[in-house]
Amino acid sequence: MIAAPMAGGPSTPELVLAAASAGGIGFLAGGYKTAEQLVEQIAHVRAETNRFGVNLFVPNPVPVDPSEYQSYRSALQSWAEQYGVELPEGPREDDDAWHDKLQLLVENPAPVVSFTFGLADQKAITSLQHVGSTVLQTVTNAEEAQQAEAAGVDGLIVQSSQAGGHSGTWTPQLPLKDTTTLPLVRQIRAATPLPFWAAGGIATAAIVQDVLSAGAEAAVVGTVLLRSQESGASATHQSALASSSFSETLMTTAFSGRPARALRNAFTEEFTASAPLGFPALHYLTGPLRKASAAGGDPHAVNLWAGTGYPEATAEPAAAILRRLAGE
Repeated sequence: MIAAPMAGGPSTPELVLAAASAGGIGFLAGGYKTAEQLVEQIAHVRAETNRFGVNLFVPNPVPVDPSEYQSYRSALQSWAEQYGVELPEGPREDDDAWHDKLQLLVENPAPVVSFTFGLADQKAITSLQHVGSTVLQTVTNAEEAQQAEAAGVDGLIVQSSQAGGHSGTWTPQLPLKDTTTLPLVRQIRAATPLPFWAAGGIATAAIVQDVLSAGAEAAVVGTVLLRSQESGASATHQSALASSSFSETLMTTAFSGRPARALRNAFTEEFTASAPLGFPALHYLTGPLRKASAAGGDPHAVNLWAGTGYPEATAEPAAAILRRLAGE
């Protein structure tokens, strides 16, 4: 059992330690953090266990069209006024401190390093392997899996579109294909001999057994841990997962400009069809709205990331959840 990296707050050192205590592996989410924040979390975890991983966003920007950015910003103005926030004037583009974090992990190696959003270059992969890290690449189809194998990674994380939060697709500017985890696992098993872990909508012990029987070495879970005692997800997010007011998930670019699965709320209803592509520009544009909404206990302007298995999320210790999913 693997506790997925969930950037933006849900993945905490406590969640990583809980996964280790249950006999699994938890991931620190490097995305949206500074290198300094990440090294502090690594030190926190390493003081108690050497059973953990770190996930990084590979730079794979989707530049936003300036006119589309301004049009979207204008469309968000009434929401900004409602929540009493100021929206950024122009688009902000960055690489999420990629080089700083990569250097940090070379100087301060983690047992496992995973990449998402794109394929890391061979130099980055080998530099981590040379210091003893096992390097895993997130893939969403057989073609990506074969390219990752050719680049020399040690293994894969196979993510279907059932997964909550951002898709790891390498081509976010293209329409995302609907995939379910079990058939995708079988496709990847046929396409590459690399070992891999399966992710996406895994929320019961039966599904865990299915993906293991189909060829995965482990099951990666995220959404099912969001209501755990160790989760860093906001109270607003956790309440929404348990509320009968939310009854389905959808794939949307409205919050970040990159495809991600979330609970359907008022924001996704209004903007999913019209939001432009543009990551990380839209992430920064909607950030003030999302923070204000979460802080005020209002779930309707928050990115309520959730995979298709979200109804199985429970409020209990993370280790108990992982042991139950493992069939104990």
